[in-house]
Amino acid sequence: MSETEQQPRPMRQVRSFVVRAGRMTEGQERALKENWPLYGLELSGGMLDFRELFGDDRPVILEIGFGMGDSLIEMARQAPEKGFIGIEVHPPGVGRLLSRVREEGLENIRVFGEDAIEVLAQCIPDNSLAGLQLFFPDPWPKKRHHKRRIVQPEFAQTIRKKLAIGGVFHMATDWENYAEHMMEVMSAAEGYRNAAGAGEFSPQPDWRPVTKFQKRGENLGHGVWDLMFERTE
Repeated sequence: MSETEQQPRPMRQVRSFVVRAGRMTEGQERALKENWPLYGLELSGGMLDFRELFGDDRPVILEIGFGMGDSLIEMARQAPEKGFIGIEVHPPGVGRLLSRVREEGLENIRVFGEDAIEVLAQCIPDNSLAGLQLFFPDPWPKKRHHKRRIVQPEFAQTIRKKLAIGGVFHMATDWENYAEHMMEVMSAAEGYRNAAGAGEFSPQPDWRPVTKFQKRGENLGHGVWDLMFERTE
């Protein structure tokens, strides 16, 4: 068959992330293998029961894209009364987080290594989360790629269904254009209230650790913007 006669390739699903090549260390590989049965969660497990998962009715925070896990570890250490579920698609980050969770004896963290959209749809009950965190997601800075940004009107409503009334969707970015995009999308989203007031960014709370992405952005002269939107209905 000639090149002009070949069947067109099916369009790939647009994702909000790119799985970047990253070599795992021996320790990360070992942690992933040994600790996944203790702390790992699978899509095949279906809808979660948070009480069964953490042993009580504690508030549960979900973080999308925890990177290498340093800030998630710090938040879990500072708030042992809360449960934390992290989602990360990059195996080195998952391995490193699992290694540290085991070393520090933290019992309030569980981990998915899957696409967040699928996790939300298949595993997170509606009206269940005290908070959802999205810190320094890929900004997709080129205009033609803005559609790949995870914060979009449809995503805002997906999140709202998963948050309990009063639950907070907390975003942070060091890209001003993305911060403005987030503000525009969330200000227009039904069922939310900006915790800082209409059109205002929130100060960085003391309990959100400074991440390596934030440090890198600040070293490049970027500002940092936090947005906190509470589910009202």
